[in-house]
Amino acid sequence: MNGRERGAGGLAADAMAADFVLPSELEAHEPPEARGLARDGVRLLVSDRGTGEVGHHAFAELPGLLGPGDLLVVNNSGTLPAAVRLDRLAVHFSTEREDGTWLVELRRLRERTGPAPGGPEAAGEPYGGGADGEWLPLPGGATLRLLGRETPRLWRARLDREVTGYLGRYGVPIRYSYVDRDWPLADYQTVFGVRPGSAEMPSAGRPFTTGLVTSLVSRGVGIAPITLHTGVASPEKDEPPYPERFEVPEATARQVELARESGGRVIAVGTTVVRALETAALATGRVRASDGWTSHIVTPETGVRAVNGLLTGLHEPRSSHLLMLSAIAGRDLLSRSYAEALEEGYLWHEFGDVHLIAG
Repeated sequence: MNGRERGAGGLAADAMAADFVLPSELEAHEPPEARGLARDGVRLLVSDRGTGEVGHHAFAELPGLLGPGDLLVVNNSGTLPAAVRLDRLAVHFSTEREDGTWLVELRRLRERTGPAPGGPEAAGEPYGGGADGEWLPLPGGATLRLLGRETPRLWRARLDREVTGYLGRYGVPIRYSYVDRDWPLADYQTVFGVRPGSAEMPSAGRPFTTGLVTSLVSRGVGIAPITLHTGVASPEKDEPPYPERFEVPEATARQVELARESGGRVIAVGTTVVRALETAALATGRVRASDGWTSHIVTPETGVRAVNGLLTGLHEPRSSHLLMLSAIAGRDLLSRSYAEALEEGYLWHEFGDVHLIAG
């Protein structure tokens, strides 16, 4: 997540044969470029569904792990500077609704006990206060009105001006306590992100570079976009995903069907892509052009119909994403893969390493 970890209560515990503890030293605290790496210099854990083997690679080796006729489906949503900080609170703008209101989360800002080289502290825990009809003064003379709770954590709210332009001036990228300082918005964008709208980065696409994309295409690997605008994470709460806006274009639906008919693999770049494609898939697995809102949750019980593989980050214990990974990889392979990732020192979160499940 990636930072976008959403729990699903006790269900997620069944996604792996055993739960695990994530040591703090395996949390990626900064972009790989700050660690002296290129974007595509992160590590790539490979879980082969056919052989059951787990391998270790550099992400830059991805073209050699795919073949002609394979199709990577990517999320072209761009990341917004979706956090607006007040004195003690941060407002995280999550999801725009059709009526112009937004879902927002209020979070406390952690207090620093020492120097703050990266500027203000990241958001800490969710703020339980707020009341229906309350007005919050924001920077630049803006006001945000809380209209009512949408979930125990999220408010439906209305800003007194256009939100995207306001965020461009007063917002910063959302970050949580495991990231020690602010980083520019460019560090939260992917090479595919041409349609701004995500509260948090669709981070599975972050390690791609234009050079790597060129190598993939030269090898005969197709690349097709969907759009799914991600909402805010819930690092602390066991909550299922809430509805998110998505679009699967007609051209992408055709490319998916062509890959399937020709024997190629359809590999989703990120859990957001799986969610979009599986929402657009018919019972037969055929993907049709589709757009709207999705509440679809992939579990081992629902299975997957449209995708053959997944390229994703490493996800926290009890994350509902582990249900999706288990549906694709199987519980045993997923459990062994995560055990190896922990043993080999892979890094978690949006600036961390990547996991390919294919076969």
